[in-house]
Amino acid sequence: MCGKSTLLSIICGLLSPESGEINIDTDRKAGYMLQKDHLFDWLTIFENACLGLTIQHQLTDEAKEYVQSLFQKYGLSGFENRCPFELSGGMRQRAALIRTLAIRPELLLLDEPFSALDYQTRLFMSDEIGSIIKNEGITAILVTHDISEAVSMSDRVLVMSSRPARLKSVHTIDLPCEHNTPMERRSVSEFRDYFNTIWKELDVHA
Repeated sequence: MCGKSTLLSIICGLLSPESGEINIDTDRKAGYMLQKDHLFDWLTIFENACLGLTIQHQLTDEAKEYVQSLFQKYGLSGFENRCPFELSGGMRQRAALIRTLAIRPELLLLDEPFSALDYQTRLFMSDEIGSIIKNEGITAILVTHDISEAVSMSDRVLVMSSRPARLKSVHTIDLPCEHNTPMERRSVSEFRDYFNTIWKELDVHA
């Protein structure tokens, strides 16, 4: 887990690696989901969802059909022509996710995407989006300060130190769940063990 500036520094190569190498395939599409939904109030929800495709001049009839299928798949069917202010916070965040998925990314960068939501909606959305990522088969990198969120949504958790940020530890998360959803992962006894271990490693006063 690390802050946005740390993640960007690593991506941009401003931090010297202690070991290993980074290989970047520039042909792979990456999607970025921000802390806030940043939907444009003057566009409909469908137009917002198609924004990336519009900018990339890829808004074909086939692409529109794919976006429509995402609306149907993730519970926003019937809200395509609504304005952002007519939707709840959770629905807006789902629309932002559809906007990200519309370009068919192979890598998804999530920058504290639930931090602007109330706790109940945050739990619901982390469970929903975590399940969507697994269903779509997308590799995702989640930046979060929430240990429960990290453990419940991740296959691996990277713990960063305080400034200057360094990688402190890597935890492979293996939780025995029948359906393996983020909410279900929180209920197994091993979840608490991971939480307590990571908590002890954090520089909580940083």
